[in-house]
Amino acid sequence: MIKSAYIHIPFCNRKCNYCTFVSYDTLTLKNIYIDSLINEIKDNYNGEILDTIYFGGGTPSILSINDFRLILNELKFKPQSEITVEINPETVDRAYLEELKTLGVNRLSIGIQAFDNEILKLIGRNHTKETAALVVKFAKDVGFDNISIDLIYGLPKQDLSKLKESLEQILNIDVKHVSLYGLKIEEGCSFYNNKPEFLPENDDQAEMYIESINFLKDNGFEHYEISNFAKPGYESKHNLNYWNNGYYYGFGVAASGYEDDIRYTNLCDIEKYLQNHDKKESIAEINYISQLEEEIFLGLRKTEGINTKIINEKFDIDFDNKYSKIIEKHTKTELLKRTPSGYALTTEGILLSNNVLSDFIEA
Repeated sequence: MIKSAYIHIPFCNRKCNYCTFVSYDTLTLKNIYIDSLINEIKDNYNGEILDTIYFGGGTPSILSINDFRLILNELKFKPQSEITVEINPETVDRAYLEELKTLGVNRLSIGIQAFDNEILKLIGRNHTKETAALVVKFAKDVGFDNISIDLIYGLPKQDLSKLKESLEQILNIDVKHVSLYGLKIEEGCSFYNNKPEFLPENDDQAEMYIESINFLKDNGFEHYEISNFAKPGYESKHNLNYWNNGYYYGFGVAASGYEDDIRYTNLCDIEKYLQNHDKKESIAEINYISQLEEEIFLGLRKTEGINTKIINEKFDIDFDNKYSKIIEKHTKTELLKRTPSGYALTTEGILLSNNVLSDFIEA
């Protein structure tokens, strides 16, 4: 049974210098895209009552309130279902947030990235740290309690002291959830061909990550996934469904979904998507071995780790026996640790997670 849906909104006022997501800095195709998106939902959604709906982008808050209304009218959900909208601070005001709340949206994910105006300008953001703090205030004023913010570490001209200033602002604005990502410069982004000056070294990035973990833990946040921290009870239900290897719909250009042991990605070119919203960029049937690998790979992203009893029952294996050499190797190097229910990455293991995960996948 599918209980979650991801909806991709690929429009932005401006593409950030580090962004490789499928997004377009023009609204020329917005109306026809909304029509195609709604038709895709009508053709593929089976009417389940959804526990989570997530609008990602791009910049979903570039849509009108009526656009959201038209999309949500095609889906079934309960008042307590988690409905998240990603927003950028410069695209919303108090009235807009109030109308989003009226539609049933009850969780905001705000792309702040840094509380430093010089750095925000360098990375191509359109807002200031003052605007970001004001938008959080507006969201609270209209009744949003479940507010997440995105921060990036390893940004140009960012050192540990500047990162700490951003972290301290989290306490000032009093949000319940933080997603913390290390800067990655990948092909397809502006920074790839125009690498910025004064980027922190890898060791400095690692130190920033560890300091962030300690700071957030010391201030009441639970580190529940490699990049995510929440006050108790405010974990992202939608993302937990991903990490628990659950099924979900993917609607919109470049959206990925997982249904009936098939993972798929929609067409990544918006013109092609508009011509045929049901055609896929890729389709992969997840067989027994792939399912087991994904169960381990996704489970180890959570700081609680994997539950070997559940894995043994689900896949009819003896986990400790099957992976004994890998377990011995990575527990000796203290990248992996035993837990009451199975195994989890240590903090050092998170920094070197690719080394650990690749061993399990290649076993």
